Amino acid sequence: MELAINVEAQNGLNWNNWKKIAAAAEDLGFAAIFRSDHLASFDGPPDLDALECWVSLTWLAGNTKRIQFGPLVTPVTFRHPGMVARMAANVDDLSGGRLILGMGTGWAEREHAIWGYPLGDLKTRFDRYEEGLELVYRLFHEDQPVTMDGKFFPVKDAVILPRPNRLHGPDLLVGGRGGKRTLSLAARYADEWNAILMPPSEAVELSKRLDTAMVEASRKPEEIRRSIMLNVTIGRTDAEVRQKMGGKSEADFQAIGAVGTPNAVADQLMAYAEAGIYRIVAQVLDPDDMDYLEILGTRVIPQLS
Repeated sequence: MELAINVEAQNGLNWNNWKKIAAAAEDLGFAAIFRSDHLASFDGPPDLDALECWVSLTWLAGNTKRIQFGPLVTPVTFRHPGMVARMAANVDDLSGGRLILGMGTGWAEREHAIWGYPLGDLKTRFDRYEEGLELVYRLFHEDQPVTMDGKFFPVKDAVILPRPNRLHGPDLLVGGRGGKRTLSLAARYADEWNAILMPPSEAVELSKRLDTAMVEASRKPEEIRRSIMLNVTIGRTDAEVRQKMGGKSEADFQAIGAVGTPNAVADQLMAYAEAGIYRIVAQVLDPDDMDYLEILGTRVIPQLS
């Protein structure tokens, strides 16, 4: 099993800590470094630094050598998916084929209101998302220029030039908590499915439902990789762990990930392998907490190989 990280960028990400995180992630052996694509805090001011997603990924492509990376996830509400496909193909080429393109519906109402991006009701969000995924998929997979008479993203004779170096472009990731429509979209378009914040038992059931959706989409279940983003609360000692738990129970944390000292956390993460999960993505809630990366890299990663 692999271990990656996802940096919650809206919690204070800037160039100073982004460069430190990238260097540490590459040196400590993390498989991938993802980051959220948000423009503001969810609940209200004060807002913190939130380094622009695609600018930061472009820098990462040219300043790392081995680690995979990408947005987890980039909303179709912020940028036209055709432009996202162009950016993703270019950044993937720059990195030598290391980008994973995670795409999402968009959901945080406050940031959409601040910047004037229409969000809409749940049906509108998924209709727009489906159209965006189809467009990106077709731009990556079809040799001829793409024309779509879409409601949200109409294009005429659109083509990505230069063509992506990788056949069919960067890997496409679809994520969420496993609604029927999301699973159907993942089965149709995705190379990777990313679940979020659930215990191993729920991940097992979700994986079974994804298998069914894959068969319905005329694809083999093994054609899609399965990963999961988790809250991982870790400390070097039991006392440090209790302090970080803030009075909540272990069950509270294990419902959304893992908690404990490095050995305990490693054991809990390995339980997800039984659900067919090949990669854990640990949330980095504080971009300045380099000690968190150090513990995961030196004390947990060696136990997952």
